[in-house]
Amino acid sequence: MEEGWEEAFMNALEEFEQHTHDQLSRRNFLSRTSMGLGAAAFSSLLGNKEAQAATGAGGALGKPHFPPKVKRVIYLHQSGAPSQLELFDYKPKLEQMWGKDLPESVRKGQRLTGMTAGQSSFPLAASYYKFAQHGQSKMWVSELLPYIAKITDDATFIRSMHTEAINHDPAITFFQTGSQQGGRPSFGSWVSYGLGSDNQNLPSFVVLLSKGRGGDQPLYAKLWSNGFLPSVHQGVVFRSGPDPVFYLNNPAGIDRMSRRRMLDYLAKMHQEQYKQILDPEINSRMAQYEMAYRMQTAVPETMDISKEPDYIFDMYGPEAKKAGTFAANCLLARKLAEKGVKFIQLYHQGWDQHGNLPNDIKTMAKSVDQPSAALVLDLKQRGLLDDTLIIWGGEFGRGSYSQGKLTKENYGRDHHPRCFTIWMAGAGVKKGYIHGETDDFSYNIVRDPVHVHDFQATVMHLLGIDHEQLTFKFQGRRYRLTDVHGKVVKPILA
Repeated sequence: MEEGWEEAFMNALEEFEQHTHDQLSRRNFLSRTSMGLGAAAFSSLLGNKEAQAATGAGGALGKPHFPPKVKRVIYLHQSGAPSQLELFDYKPKLEQMWGKDLPESVRKGQRLTGMTAGQSSFPLAASYYKFAQHGQSKMWVSELLPYIAKITDDATFIRSMHTEAINHDPAITFFQTGSQQGGRPSFGSWVSYGLGSDNQNLPSFVVLLSKGRGGDQPLYAKLWSNGFLPSVHQGVVFRSGPDPVFYLNNPAGIDRMSRRRMLDYLAKMHQEQYKQILDPEINSRMAQYEMAYRMQTAVPETMDISKEPDYIFDMYGPEAKKAGTFAANCLLARKLAEKGVKFIQLYHQGWDQHGNLPNDIKTMAKSVDQPSAALVLDLKQRGLLDDTLIIWGGEFGRGSYSQGKLTKENYGRDHHPRCFTIWMAGAGVKKGYIHGETDDFSYNIVRDPVHVHDFQATVMHLLGIDHEQLTFKFQGRRYRLTDVHGKVVKPILA
């Protein structure tokens, strides 16, 4: 049966070769040669770095622009926008002015969402939760985050982040791709394209998803898309359960040896096609097939946490053994970091609290507090924090006034792009450092603003990349992650 299948495949290959040869005209050939070479086999001979990047064989840069301080990034994105007022930005002035209207001199006519633009008043709401100072930096941290409070001396807190985006989808897209509109390559894709992979058996860009509670903003694949970069650089979603990656396992009746022979024959067909039309995406697609073959062994091993000792599960918390939780994904992020995955993106949904905020944010904080801190400590005890950067934060902040009815026990907060807090820990950033300051209402920045493009430029810098120099020409224009903006935030650098 297998011999007959191989003979049929070879016959199809011969027919394909003849067909592509017959279809190739001199004009077609000349019009397509400008597309460049993309095959790994050819790139090794020609030394074409961008060609290697198109197949995942290496980065387009060849080597970083300057010595990197970071080998890999773990980005813990808190989807839905956590309130800085309940977590990191303590404002006692709000307690004094509880229920009073936000002064117009503070609001300054800022654009509001449709959810609060029609409110006749903007009553100020202090946090329901208490704050205390922690670490040598005396960083204010809410009682909701007792574990993160213990690692403040390992982290840099940026309290002066700001963005132009006021709604979730464009704001998350902006953080992840450098543009509020979809279609651009994601952060991880740019890193993969520029620097390549450190493990040929796993993708250089992996995505893990989790939910803290239901009913939150949806996430779309455009957030980890390769955009116009070669498709081999798109983020690969690892899911919980017996099939972490869709369509990775062999179909029933096909063993690993048969799969190998099929890929070899398919590679011959792609090589013939590439010779004729010189489309680098052909080789990128073949590289993905080969990666999938290698992942059949590497992924199950990596996703298996059953051999972790009990003290590790205790460190990450009670949900660490439950597949698909944020805690379990943080543990997987550590394993992926050990395996050399360059960009590990976690998305945790549930932070969109327009109402019932005191109750809902307590649930969300509990789901992330212990595992976030554990990831820092786990990497630290293994010596991996010295070359790993951890990022924690959402797409914008929350306003200091209540959305809807205000009581001491219940209130909500609308979107607030003018200031919010993120934190970073690990390689290349200062320990126990606080950057930026907001006014008494956590409404406007009064010192050291950091824009989304500045944040992106800084992370690229830590990876050894000049954000202005890593570009890709598409439709006649050269694009980069930071568009035409962004500067490195040097004060936070170690």
